[in-house]
Amino acid sequence: MTQRDKKAAFSIYLYLGALFITSLVVSNLIFQKFFYWNPFGDIKVFGAPLFEISVGILPYPITFLITDLISEIFGKKKANQVVIAGIFASFFSLLIVTTANIAPATEWSPVSDGMFRSVFGNTIVAVFASMMAYLLAQFIDIQLYHFWKRITKGRYLWLRNNFSTFSSQFIDTFTVVLLLCTFGEIPWELFYGLVISGFLFKVFIALLDTPLLYFFVYLLRKRFNLKIGEEINLD
Repeated sequence: MTQRDKKAAFSIYLYLGALFITSLVVSNLIFQKFFYWNPFGDIKVFGAPLFEISVGILPYPITFLITDLISEIFGKKKANQVVIAGIFASFFSLLIVTTANIAPATEWSPVSDGMFRSVFGNTIVAVFASMMAYLLAQFIDIQLYHFWKRITKGRYLWLRNNFSTFSSQFIDTFTVVLLLCTFGEIPWELFYGLVISGFLFKVFIALLDTPLLYFFVYLLRKRFNLKIGEEINLD
């Protein structure tokens, strides 16, 4: 690979990392708003409507698509580095939000202390719960992705993409809802409904993003003349 190609590959990796971190941080900040998505009629799970979920779940599947794409093109080490950077960014954003929460609002401030606290006051709990779940799920996703990549000798991209994501997304959803219920942020009677709805929504999105993964992998392999299973070494 030429030096020019290596610079281009590093730029792509950098932009993917930026998208990953933005999606992760935003999902932690907006999680307190819940919505009901009704594509299959009025179906209930444990008494709760199916797909009654947090808006924080909307950008979150993007993170798994990006780590799978980085794993496929740049390798396991670079995928793990992005995950660690995401953890750092999330805790840094938590520090900023906490500082802003402590700073007293002026009398004329459009956003009062109470309003700010009602929106961001639970961010500490949210980020802790999300980070515990995220750390576990992302590393499992990367490990499983490369396990299936070795088993299939770099073939069947759809299999490693979906099998790794399904397993890690269930762990992520179960862990984060469990922690939020434990800390009293969500009532326990919603536990099973939120876990099932969150997991099924993520599975649905994972199936939809498989063609996107194929498309981006195809473009990058063509751009850098990569063979099946070949990775770009950025070190």
